[in-house]
Amino acid sequence: MSDAVPSAEEHSGAPVASAPQRHVVFSHGQASGPWGRKITALAEVARGEGYEVHSVDYRGLDAPRERIARLAEYCKELSGELVLAGSSLGGYVTVASASVLHARGVFLMAPALYFPDLPPLRSGIVDCATAVVHGWGDQVVPCEHSVRFAQGSRATLHLLDSDHNLHNQIRYIQNLFEYFLIALDLPAPGRE
Repeated sequence: MSDAVPSAEEHSGAPVASAPQRHVVFSHGQASGPWGRKITALAEVARGEGYEVHSVDYRGLDAPRERIARLAEYCKELSGELVLAGSSLGGYVTVASASVLHARGVFLMAPALYFPDLPPLRSGIVDCATAVVHGWGDQVVPCEHSVRFAQGSRATLHLLDSDHNLHNQIRYIQNLFEYFLIALDLPAPGRE
């Protein structure tokens, strides 16, 4: 398992303040690793919003249930608010784990949902704020899968001019993620 990337203060030996009580936990896709381009870029945003950042290492685990178990095991050591973010198969793992882990928010990038070789997800499985980003030109996971999920879960959906890896839209996705994290702290509509 990969732990949080050390901050500049931790590297310098300077005193580190008490542990934050807000965490973003990333789940990478099947063909990537825990600190790929998207996760590294979004981790920067999360730190800027006061979150401690983690990325679970699923390399060597192909079975979705094993990945879900690893995420649950990793998160049981965290206390405080939890935001889950996942890409591709990591998106599936994130969705499958969100309610069990009592996530405050879920951010998905080209999530691998509704594939016949994946265990089916129950309807209404996500019970927190959810945003989905997907590329119109995704040749791995059809964007219609994210449209279907967003409709069924009332998630915010962003369809971008990109492919499965979304690399040409990283800066835009950083902006979306920053807004997503900020919006988690805003009062719910009708409760002001």
